Amino acid sequence: MKPIILASTSPRRKELLSMIGIKFKAVDSCYREDLNYELKPFALARYLSRGKAEKAAKKYKDHIIIAADTFVVSGKSLMGKPNSAAEARKMLKKISGAILYVVTGFTVTDTGSGKTLSKAVTTKVYIKNLTDTEINNYIKTKEPLGKAGAFAIQGFGALIVKKIEGDFFNVMGLPLNALADALKKFGIEIIGKKRDSEK
Repeated sequence: MKPIILASTSPRRKELLSMIGIKFKAVDSCYREDLNYELKPFALARYLSRGKAEKAAKKYKDHIIIAADTFVVSGKSLMGKPNSAAEARKMLKKISGAILYVVTGFTVTDTGSGKTLSKAVTTKVYIKNLTDTEINNYIKTKEPLGKAGAFAIQGFGALIVKKIEGDFFNVMGLPLNALADALKKFGIEIIGKKRDSEK
């Protein structure tokens, strides 16, 4: 099997890919994310993930590249990752009591053959009404920084989420079910393949 590159330094994506038994090397794609393109959310998510994959592909010949991009849709607004406590507070006030859509686009590319597949997945997330105290205390954990929509469902952010509809792992940044289906098209079987201990 060709070596696999995860074009992301996200700890969550690395954790998720490791969890399903894939051996890979994580690298920074050095791609600058821009949510200002005039594209609908699904198209934008696929476009950004393709951009990351294409940038990484230039450095890794005859590899399988996996790249992804996640953002939050609230009403007509797209929300990326806050870089400061002030930005995080503004986002958390906006999402308080709201229904959000977490969108992740991912791209798988075989740099040897040029074969590429891009998909986007959405998960509906219901946020509880947040008090100023809850927002301030959550910001003090520093968890909202660098997280799409200013929350991390796998951490303290679980306490502000009432329920979700869809793929939980998508909210973490990598829709595992859809990704596994895509990888099959590149000859990578996850469930059903023989593990080292079985050989």
